[in-house]
Amino acid sequence: MQYPPESTTLQIIPLGGVEEIGLNMTVFRYGNDMLVVDSGLMFPEEDMLGIDFVIPDFSYLLENRDLIRGILLTHGHEDHTGALPFVLKEIKAPVFGTALTLALVKQKLIEHEIDDIEFIQIKPRDSVELGNFKIEFIRVTHSIVDGVALGISTPVGNIVHTGDFKLDPTPVDGELMDFHKFSEYGEKGTLVLLSDSTNSEKGGFTYSEKEVRRAFEDIFARSSGRIIISTFASNIHRIQQAVDVAVQYNRKVIMCGRSIVTNSQIALDHGYLKIPQDEWMRLETLKDIPDEQVVIVTTGSQGEPLSVLSRIASDEHKHIKIKNGDTVILSAKAIPGNERSIGRIINRLMKRGAEVIYEKVSEIHVSGHASKEELKLMINLVKPKFFIPIHGEYRQLNQHAKLAEKSGIPKENIFILEDGSILETDGNTCSRSGKVSSGRIFIDGKGITGVEDIVLRDRRRLGHDGIVIIIVGIEKLSKKIISGPDIISKGFMFEEMSAEFLADAKGVVADALENMDEDTITDTTMVQAKIRSALKKYIKNTMQRRPMIMPIIMEV
Repeated sequence: MQYPPESTTLQIIPLGGVEEIGLNMTVFRYGNDMLVVDSGLMFPEEDMLGIDFVIPDFSYLLENRDLIRGILLTHGHEDHTGALPFVLKEIKAPVFGTALTLALVKQKLIEHEIDDIEFIQIKPRDSVELGNFKIEFIRVTHSIVDGVALGISTPVGNIVHTGDFKLDPTPVDGELMDFHKFSEYGEKGTLVLLSDSTNSEKGGFTYSEKEVRRAFEDIFARSSGRIIISTFASNIHRIQQAVDVAVQYNRKVIMCGRSIVTNSQIALDHGYLKIPQDEWMRLETLKDIPDEQVVIVTTGSQGEPLSVLSRIASDEHKHIKIKNGDTVILSAKAIPGNERSIGRIINRLMKRGAEVIYEKVSEIHVSGHASKEELKLMINLVKPKFFIPIHGEYRQLNQHAKLAEKSGIPKENIFILEDGSILETDGNTCSRSGKVSSGRIFIDGKGITGVEDIVLRDRRRLGHDGIVIIIVGIEKLSKKIISGPDIISKGFMFEEMSAEFLADAKGVVADALENMDEDTITDTTMVQAKIRSALKKYIKNTMQRRPMIMPIIMEV
């Protein structure tokens, strides 16, 4: 698909990140120049059995790979960078990001054995020109270090893309959000604002990250045993505060979990994390340190089944066993869909004697996203002509759209988009103009082939009703049945307790085989279909269940 070079309109196309949490990816296109902003993943929902994570369908990028002038990363969170290894396996384009963002991405690419990628490190207030676009990087505060928004100058007007942000007046690293730059775009005129909607339902202002330190100090002051803090591996500010309070209370820090150790070392190497040399201890030294001097920082705040915290809660961790007097802090907000998994871990930890402190009972987490008053302030700073809420489910996008309307943007100038929607503007008007290929790719392992919807449906059926396997032996020459039918069931019913059912089911299959004419019995596919149909009807009528039925025809 080639776009006419003489075109004078800008297209804005979200391929992910609208009507969902995660999968953030947006395309900007003018003539034969394309920019890609972010390339994120989404963690699986409960019904996505066996899926490791989900990435956006980027077939539109593959169709236009020669037009991509650059991939711009707003920050290092997985929901903005996690799909990048899969994209870069197929598309060679320069990748722009701040020092920490690129360091985290490079580590991920090593795991995927991808090299020969052009990385261009930027810092806030840098600008680059890519085809018809000029991009300026604007510092924002968020729950990860080194986040930026984008000011994009195009032939039809200025675009501001906020990335993820909040207005933190006292950031841990002292790097304030660049209010001046945002107001500068408001003064010179902004055509379109794309703004983070994650917390659009939450009133007031989001607390500063430094509020977490006060909560940590209260907990440390009253805890006499070991303290285990679980947080996101990418939340360097949270890790820094845990380290600072540990030092304040004469405790040693043990990092536990591959991702948190890797990210902490990267942040340490780049100067984003400061840990006194004698404070970061190896896990193997845990047994030699008195309980009252131990702080363990680890992963698993979302109840991930293979995480360190999950293994600790199940008493399966080699080095860390919960005992009376331990305090466990879950310093993260539950991602929607993870509440049950987190609840199970909290219950198990409490049963083993730990005091568990989590968001519902203590202020040990603050969001990295702007609440209503901050979102309105961003709109008033930038003063856009058109507004697009991004990064949120539909209800959040809808709330943000209402905030924009209250802030003075006409309703007809506000667009809630869907993945794949094309929004087109010539600088004066703005309208929808069709759709491009979009959707989700389910990743099971590291392969880009993904998992099809039909495979997920099969997994759900297996999980709900099990499988019934029918084995029949047919002589190749005579086409006579020489063995079976034999029936095996897994996850359907306990076989030793189902002798009567299995006998009746064998009879149903045997009758179906006897009633087949000579033409049918010579076609293996037809034999399988007839067996499946007969057994499916019998099981539905007798048990009201729908297991997966798999006939196996062995020709001998």
